[in-house]
Amino acid sequence: MRFRSRTVIRYSISFKQKVVNEIEQEGLSIGAAARRYGIGGGSTIQKWLQDFGKNQLLNKVIRVETRGEKDRLRELEEENRKLKIALAEKTMQKDVLETIIDLVNEHYQTDVKKNLGQKASKGSGRKKPGR
Repeated sequence: MRFRSRTVIRYSISFKQKVVNEIEQEGLSIGAAARRYGIGGGSTIQKWLQDFGKNQLLNKVIRVETRGEKDRLRELEEENRKLKIALAEKTMQKDVLETIIDLVNEHYQTDVKKNLGQKASKGSGRKKPGR
């Protein structure tokens, strides 16, 4: 299997700005600029326009919403805010409980989590048959 060597072309910032200025000020089309300077890749000059241009030549997305969509968006944002607050409260509760468990473990020198499900033993600690 043969690999074709590829030439990577790096353009200087001043060159990129020159091309963008020609497009914006002289009205040169993106395709014409690409042909004039031998620039390959369909989105190369588009990216330069984003980075160095005034963005007036780039496509813009305008979103039109109905009142119901805006209200629904507000409701979802409010629900998201409430859920974040609830999550923060639960996280704090968990941290407090873990701290309490650590303090109990220190004070009684035991592992409360490990021994949580076990009942205190009476007598010898053996189970009675049938129970």
